[in-house]
Amino acid sequence: MSRSNITTEGAPAAIGPYAQGVRAGSFIFTAGQGGLDPVTGQVVPGGIKEQTARTLENLKAVLEAGGSSLGQAVKVTVFLKDMNDFAAMNAVYVSYFGTDSDTLPARTTVEVSRLPRDILVEIEVVAEV
Repeated sequence: MSRSNITTEGAPAAIGPYAQGVRAGSFIFTAGQGGLDPVTGQVVPGGIKEQTARTLENLKAVLEAGGSSLGQAVKVTVFLKDMNDFAAMNAVYVSYFGTDSDTLPARTTVEVSRLPRDILVEIEVVAEV
């Protein structure tokens, strides 16, 4: 199986020893992305809605750099700092993934005690190429 790392300026640079994404065979596995501005590396202003939108834009950039898209996602994992933000996160999520049950990816959402840079949400995606 062929394997290659994915790098794009459309998402924040990795803040540790990992790749923004990895293409392995016909799948892309993204690193977790959060609400960081790809230019400044800073957390975007606002709350959960703004951070979720930026997170999904970052993921979109990584997937597109690897030859895929959010529409080809098969598995999404969402890490929330506070499960009380679920409805607001989900409202933004739906604007990116839609509601068509035939094309929605599988998803897991969990609450975590803390995320890097004290962001409110982190999301990772597995997508087909």
